[in-house]
Amino acid sequence: MKLKVIFQLVIVFTFISCTKTNTCAIETSEGIILIELYPEKAPITVANFLKYVDEGLYTNSSFFRVTTPENEVNREIKIEVIQGGNVEDGKEFPPIEIETTDKTGIKHINGAISMARGGVNTATSSFFICINAQPELDFEGKRNPDGYGFAAFGKVIKGMEIVSKIQSGENKDQRLLNPIVIISITRIN
Repeated sequence: MKLKVIFQLVIVFTFISCTKTNTCAIETSEGIILIELYPEKAPITVANFLKYVDEGLYTNSSFFRVTTPENEVNREIKIEVIQGGNVEDGKEFPPIEIETTDKTGIKHINGAISMARGGVNTATSSFFICINAQPELDFEGKRNPDGYGFAAFGKVIKGMEIVSKIQSGENKDQRLLNPIVIISITRIN
């Protein structure tokens, strides 16, 4: 049944293949989220993400962290995202160079998908999806003290209701008490 839904989505979104994007389906225990990626604008980040997809390393990972106005109350710069893509220890690829929003032009708008990171050039597998516009995650934004922001590389094109549902899950210190399983992430085109 789920495969049938994915194939139907392929038909619906065939026009996307004419553009310079890649489309992937994130199948979760809550439903399917369709994303489009921008390899011409963020080639390093998209290639990194697709390497994890193609190797099947996101299979049975999870969305494990959510930020909400309630659990960000003590932060000066508040954001709203869901974070996922935890890969088994020892299976991560080397960190990638950050492609900042001032270079790519891909901003942290509602539905943007971006790489999680600690320091500059430390992103590996973990990614997040923005709920509402999050300009403080862009280059020169104030969320990260180094000012580099985060590397957005695509956006949700269908399934923001699933993203919102995940964000509303019960959490403690931003960690979901019941992480949402990422059954798989697959390329559509």
